[in-house]
Amino acid sequence: MKIYTKHGDGGMTTLMSATQISKADERINALGTIDELTSQMGLAKAYIASMNTADSATCVAHFDRVQGVLMTIMAGIADPRNKKHTVTAEETAFLESIIDTVEASFPREHKFILPGYCELSARLDVARTTARRAERVIAVMDRKYAASAPAKAYLNRLSDYLYMLGRKADYDEAQRRESGGAAPAAAASANGSAVDSIVEEVLRRVGEARPLDLAKATRLIEEVEKCAKAMGKQAVIAVCNSEGNPIAVHVMDGAFLVSYDVAIKKAYTAVSVKMPTKDLYELVQPGQTFYGLQNVDKMVCFGGGVPLKVGDTIVGGLGISGGTGEEDHALCECGIRAFATL
Repeated sequence: MKIYTKHGDGGMTTLMSATQISKADERINALGTIDELTSQMGLAKAYIASMNTADSATCVAHFDRVQGVLMTIMAGIADPRNKKHTVTAEETAFLESIIDTVEASFPREHKFILPGYCELSARLDVARTTARRAERVIAVMDRKYAASAPAKAYLNRLSDYLYMLGRKADYDEAQRRESGGAAPAAAASANGSAVDSIVEEVLRRVGEARPLDLAKATRLIEEVEKCAKAMGKQAVIAVCNSEGNPIAVHVMDGAFLVSYDVAIKKAYTAVSVKMPTKDLYELVQPGQTFYGLQNVDKMVCFGGGVPLKVGDTIVGGLGISGGTGEEDHALCECGIRAFATL
């Protein structure tokens, strides 16, 4: 079958419904712009991959993930009734975790930026401005055809993500020039050593901010269980992601039945309020900041829940139920120490 069909020669095309629409339609404009954004990200991804550093594979994997989400957004525009084409909150949270981590890693200047300080940041800025244009195009489409709210939020956060990576690349290049380092990437030797110094720290930070996964949650639970056994406690240990959704729950032999729900709620509460549940007790008293929160079904306001962080970024929560609030919190502290070594 030939790649050209000639069906679109008259300026018409089709979406998933097979209904013919004009190529000037707002939905086609949105699809084309996001397709362009995916390609621009591909250029930046290929450049990073060519550096062949220890962290290149991690960053390339992150870009692959973003491009996959963009494909999902396109599918949602072409086939809006299919709920499979929905951007999850976890994907937006993934971008936010990287943004927060990278932003905290260098002293960012709050001023207008002249693009082109180094090749990497220039490529990222082209992708960023395309992401901004995709946002505008989606906003226009939304006037006539309902656009997905999660997709709009994701595109907004994606431009911030690309902006922050670009500024960190500029900062690293400025540091290299001030220290009299090797020539810029465009004039560097084939081994790419000068390029490595531009993005090495960015990639390392990005790698640190990856979401909490099942394998890591399982290892954390194993370490907490060792502490619980040493204390003579039978507990339920729950680990959730940054959205408060459970990743893994472990019930030790002899644990109370009620502890299952309590442990999950403690992990959720710690992520929701961004603090240990032990600290909530005073804050839910009459006249205090969180008074009334104790009446919310999913919230627990006594010890046994803590947020899990990478740097200053919350990547998940740990909830433990099996003893008193103080005993459960002591096990959480054991979990925090173990998490730092995983």
